[in-house]
Amino acid sequence: MERVNTLHIGVPNEKQKLFLQCRAKYIAFGGARGGGKSWAVRTKAKLMALRYPGIRLLLVRRTYQELENNHIRFLRRELAGIAEYRATGRQFVFPNGSVLDFGYCACDGDLDRYQGAEYDVIFLDEATQLREEWMRQFAACLRGVNDYPKRIYYTCNPGGPGHGYIKRLFIDRRFQAGENGEDYVFIPARVTDNEALLKKQPEYLQQLKALPRKLREAWLEGKWDIFQGQFFQEFTDDPEHYKDRRFTHVIEPFTIPREWRIYRSYDFGYAKPFSCAWWAVDFDGCIYRILELYGCTENPNEGVRWTPEKQFAKIREIEDTHPWLKGRSISGVADPAIWDSSRGESVYETALRHRVYFSPGDNRRIPGWMQMHYRMAFDGEGYPQMYVFSGCRAFIRTIPELMFSDTEPEDLDTRQEDHVADECRYFCMARPIRPVRQGEELALGDDPLNMRKR
Repeated sequence: MERVNTLHIGVPNEKQKLFLQCRAKYIAFGGARGGGKSWAVRTKAKLMALRYPGIRLLLVRRTYQELENNHIRFLRRELAGIAEYRATGRQFVFPNGSVLDFGYCACDGDLDRYQGAEYDVIFLDEATQLREEWMRQFAACLRGVNDYPKRIYYTCNPGGPGHGYIKRLFIDRRFQAGENGEDYVFIPARVTDNEALLKKQPEYLQQLKALPRKLREAWLEGKWDIFQGQFFQEFTDDPEHYKDRRFTHVIEPFTIPREWRIYRSYDFGYAKPFSCAWWAVDFDGCIYRILELYGCTENPNEGVRWTPEKQFAKIREIEDTHPWLKGRSISGVADPAIWDSSRGESVYETALRHRVYFSPGDNRRIPGWMQMHYRMAFDGEGYPQMYVFSGCRAFIRTIPELMFSDTEPEDLDTRQEDHVADECRYFCMARPIRPVRQGEELALGDDPLNMRKR
């Protein structure tokens, strides 16, 4: 009589059980360290391969070594006698025709091997370590003319290149055209949900509790507003304080007093987004980002490809018609690169034709970032020296997603969507302040216009 091998999966915890049972099209699981994500992914893949004969599944990590360490070595033992592992193809083949492939993606070139591929179910493990455009391209592989379920499972922790994308869809639930909110389900899981891990490694919880506050909040409590490697960790968007303006940078818009000075900052872009912002400065030297014009498509970091002529025509129109700007004298600062005329008419010469005037900005990166840090710092009463009106969505979206460079310790990663940040630092460098310590107020004369903080 032929021996039948039995698959033993163990007992899932309550959050893992929700993950295994969920039938939404897009399912995110985790949000903190130690939630049992890897076990859940392997178990779901095995169960689906056995439940649906002939189904094609793909499990993705950033590198092949991560796949080997976190999944393949366990699955080879768990599926012994049940499925055949073919090392050359990096896949498990089941007797019922189901196939579980393994893929990795650490750079754009790695995506080439998935051109034209079709999968019924895709697991993006540690999805926030993948870039948004990569995740979108993997999602394009989710297709096939069959009756198998079509699903993508994302496991995730706060932080990484894909942080903003996962946060938008599953935490903030801000959906764009073509995205159906009912398709997206987030199942939070923390180390305290994983009794098996705590029983085996009771010290792990104490290790997480001992982390610095911001890292502890991300890894232990699963907070998505701060994460390891975040460049502007001080940036805070707290709707509960929009009115009193304490311990938040984002506030409700208000009518700008005519006595306040208005400024414009600008960073050119064509294939990548351009960014133009208008700032008001109060009598105490505090700056307010009141309006912005951001040349981006619905896809992050993709420019609308407006010519300089079209960009400055729109800027001129806004300044001639918007009640906060109409009739005002507006000073501008921009990246010095727009004065380059080596290939013909410079971008600045185009701006002049539309009566849009700039001074060359101080383009030093590290001092510019420090000025932004100084401006964002809260004093002892919770007031910063920089506010952002709630309608400035590009700033609010892109600034908290920026991460430190892997090669320049004090700089941010220039491969990110940093155009708003660049334009902002030009303006901050035009009005430099010194750092403010907790409980300290700016003294008269600390900023260029001898304005004192309230």
